[in-house]
Amino acid sequence: MAPKRGLSKGLGKGLDSMIPDKIQETKEVVKDSLEQKTETIVNINKIEPNKGQPRKMFNEDALMDLAESIKQFGIIQPLIVQKHEKYYSIIAGERRWRAAKLAGIKEVPVVIKDYTPQEVLEIALIENIQREDLNPIEEAMAYQNLIAEFKLKQDELAERVSKSRAAIANSMRLLKLDRRVQQMIIDDMITSGHARALISIEDTEEQYNIATQVFDLKLSVRETEKLVKKLLESKDVTKEKPKPAISEQEIIILKNIEDNLKTIIGSKVSITKKQKNKGKIEIEYYSSDELERIIELFQTIRA
Repeated sequence: MAPKRGLSKGLGKGLDSMIPDKIQETKEVVKDSLEQKTETIVNINKIEPNKGQPRKMFNEDALMDLAESIKQFGIIQPLIVQKHEKYYSIIAGERRWRAAKLAGIKEVPVVIKDYTPQEVLEIALIENIQREDLNPIEEAMAYQNLIAEFKLKQDELAERVSKSRAAIANSMRLLKLDRRVQQMIIDDMITSGHARALISIEDTEEQYNIATQVFDLKLSVRETEKLVKKLLESKDVTKEKPKPAISEQEIIILKNIEDNLKTIIGSKVSITKKQKNKGKIEIEYYSSDELERIIELFQTIRA
């Protein structure tokens, strides 16, 4: 798969370059998990995928290619697993496990480790980021899950996965999109760059329609940004339509009516004309006694 643009230069250079020194404990945990050489052979049917695995989609053609490779050369890199009472859960290597099952392999090499739930999720996320295996929505959901489940702040998470806080925030913003637009990202119909331009469209139906138009017309990110900007500007113009002008004659008539009502009610009266012969009348009062007097006046008129 061609490398994705915009990824950190540290990716692909080993976990040392990915994880900051000040998060030493996490660094050592992840590095140890992937470099540990003590292997055990385990029955493949006793291994289960990690329910918190960030990666949800696996390319079937790529899995078949890997399965053919495993048939010929075996599994070169062992899976990282955690032992439970009756089974093992995968921490890293689910793609190899799936391909091995397709290849009909009965036993696989594993390294058994013991981690906290947070460490398991962090290791799985880092491994997938390093291998460029996650689509933008899977990556955003993984960040969201870590923040929600373990009460992390965005800057804390950013340090753990060697990303900037802005990168984490921009990634998670994709989850605000309509579900159909998110699926278009997953299906490679539009890029995350296109999607970020669509976030400012609040109406989800309109957002999806524009995303479809972007795909159909093969618009670039720049062209999409211009399209969205034009759409939003046209809405602003509609919202800011000037109020209908009032002629001098109408102003004089309304002023006379205000003066007559002021004489009758004994308090200041303001008339505001809206559109299509509609408007409002406001009567001011300056004390509770004056309000009661005005109310009594209207009651007298009604009687």
